[in-house]
Amino acid sequence: MAITAAEADRRGSSAAFERLSLRGVTRTYGRNPPALRDFDLELGRGDFVALLGPSGCGKTTALACLAGLQPLTRGSIWRDGERIDTQPAEKRGFGMVFQNYALFPHLTVQKNVEFGLTMRRVPRRQRRERAAAALRTVRLEEHAGKLPSQLSGGQQQRVAIARALAIEPEVVLMDEPLSNLDAALRVEMRTEIKRIYQERGLTVLYVTHDQEEALSLATRLVVLRKGRLEQSGTPQEVYANPVSAYVAGFMGYRNLFPARVVATGPDRQVAVAVFGRTLTGTLVSGSGVTADAGVTVAIRPEDLIIRAEADVSADAISALAEVVEYHGRELSVQACTADGGVLHLKTDQPVVAGSTLGLTARSDRVLVYEGGLDRAEFAIEADAQ
Repeated sequence: MAITAAEADRRGSSAAFERLSLRGVTRTYGRNPPALRDFDLELGRGDFVALLGPSGCGKTTALACLAGLQPLTRGSIWRDGERIDTQPAEKRGFGMVFQNYALFPHLTVQKNVEFGLTMRRVPRRQRRERAAAALRTVRLEEHAGKLPSQLSGGQQQRVAIARALAIEPEVVLMDEPLSNLDAALRVEMRTEIKRIYQERGLTVLYVTHDQEEALSLATRLVVLRKGRLEQSGTPQEVYANPVSAYVAGFMGYRNLFPARVVATGPDRQVAVAVFGRTLTGTLVSGSGVTADAGVTVAIRPEDLIIRAEADVSADAISALAEVVEYHGRELSVQACTADGGVLHLKTDQPVVAGSTLGLTARSDRVLVYEGGLDRAEFAIEADAQ
């Protein structure tokens, strides 16, 4: 994308940006285990990368290190051939959108959007023009004279986005910008962010714990685990082929439970014993397992099949429907097995609380991971489910 000399001068060092690279980035706080450990990330021009994981996995630390808000304990950050982790935050030219909006309550919307430009000593006329253009982008130009307290939560978040856009950054960093909004506003703002990203040709690094949010927005997902990169790929790749039970937990495989291998077959097929029944699944991780090995089974709620009473076979898991929730076109059901196992399913079939269900799943919908499951890692927020 060609730019004029004047535009290059206005944008500063970010004008030549083609690729940002975090190389072996580690961030440690005192004597605690590293919040981020040997983390590598490539962010190309036009990418929308979502950092996904539970609280404490290192995703916000990674964003803060890139932004210059936290110093690195080890590693480096590069913009093309220039090392930038030694530069102060204001010299990196990144736009920031925070979870709590961070608007000045005593300034009008217009002045809030102009703030970053004022700090950069942009002439008044240019400030007004660029702030007005940013407000048009987020469709708030008619609210320019209002105070933040006169706006809704969604409008305030759009002001925060406009402020980030006004400095014309080539990278926008967003730290869980929708988590303070209600469900309807989150959906609306997701659409707005995607529209702005596409219209402006932005590059975005986006922190979230919500897998639905990440899938709908990102061109690439990066799942973190205890400060390390667990899996990176397109939304389709990570959603369909989670490399571990940990990643599966964030990609909708709400049914995660321990099992034992009964038998192995060709094409990585394995029969596993779960809740007193035998299911066949596909071994995803590990070079191979043997009979009686401990494994973790992952099944999406929508992939559990309710067998008719007359068709319940030996491979169907018997479970009692405890909670039935109406979700419009489908029911969300929580069922419990005789030995205390909990299963979650979604179905368009009629289910009544207190009824006994025979549950099974197609073998290509059952993923099997070598090794056990660390339940302590799955304090996953409800939105991520």
